[in-house]
Amino acid sequence: MNEDYGRLIVQGADRPGIVSSVSTVLAEQGANIVALDQTSSDPSGGRFFQRTVFHLPDLSTRLAELDHALEQKLTDEFGLSYRLVEVKRHKRVAILVSKADHCLLDLLWRQRRGELHMSIPMVISNHPDLGDDVRQFGIPFFHVPVEKDKKAIAEKEHLNLLKGNVDLVVLARYMQIVSGEFLDDVGVPVINIHHSFLPAFMGAGPYQRAKERGVKLVGATAHYVTEDLDEGPIIEQDVIRVSHRESARELQRKGADVERLVLSRAVAWHLDDRVIRDGNTTVVF
Repeated sequence: MNEDYGRLIVQGADRPGIVSSVSTVLAEQGANIVALDQTSSDPSGGRFFQRTVFHLPDLSTRLAELDHALEQKLTDEFGLSYRLVEVKRHKRVAILVSKADHCLLDLLWRQRRGELHMSIPMVISNHPDLGDDVRQFGIPFFHVPVEKDKKAIAEKEHLNLLKGNVDLVVLARYMQIVSGEFLDDVGVPVINIHHSFLPAFMGAGPYQRAKERGVKLVGATAHYVTEDLDEGPIIEQDVIRVSHRESARELQRKGADVERLVLSRAVAWHLDDRVIRDGNTTVVF
């Protein structure tokens, strides 16, 4: 069903004529627009964002020609940046994990069912605990220990595995802080999931401390990773209500449910090119 379908993601300074120009280029190439979303932060001097899905017969062989026409119109004439994507080409996603399995297994299950349009070339963990679970899905599992004061050695091994082999890295409850050097060198986006108690309950035992403070909401946040810890552009968030009746263990269980749902939505939206980063914020179509 995805054969000959493409996506065009456009962003830049807003000005009159962008939508018309995109439509004209696609029409001149013989493409039929099947979905289009757009927004502007301000019609007078704001930022413009557009996601277009189109059908073009023999897209694979005509991609270079279409790309050249778009570059001439959108980049050279309007100063816009754009991405041109073939829908049928699934993104390659590596998952990094520690010991918690709920987010990892949810992603593997959804990928196997065809709910997430991606391939998973590898799962990397700083613990061996989940190796057998991952191998049951037919996916290679790599155990890369992270020793104290030797994180750079582990990250070098990560990069040897990842560079050139993946389009996205997902931290599915990977309980290590990745360095700015790693983010610069890996060359692809990195998505993280964490509970929304941050920063109020950072560190060990956050659910117990949340219970002691009488929290009324449990939530999770999925975001792109930057060098600023847990401050990257947010993709998705969600919460559920809780009360004094739940124990700390029950809060943690409910929190895990929210985490896996929020992460799977964020990953799905990224895979479908619905998320456009703009500085430290995002537009999600």
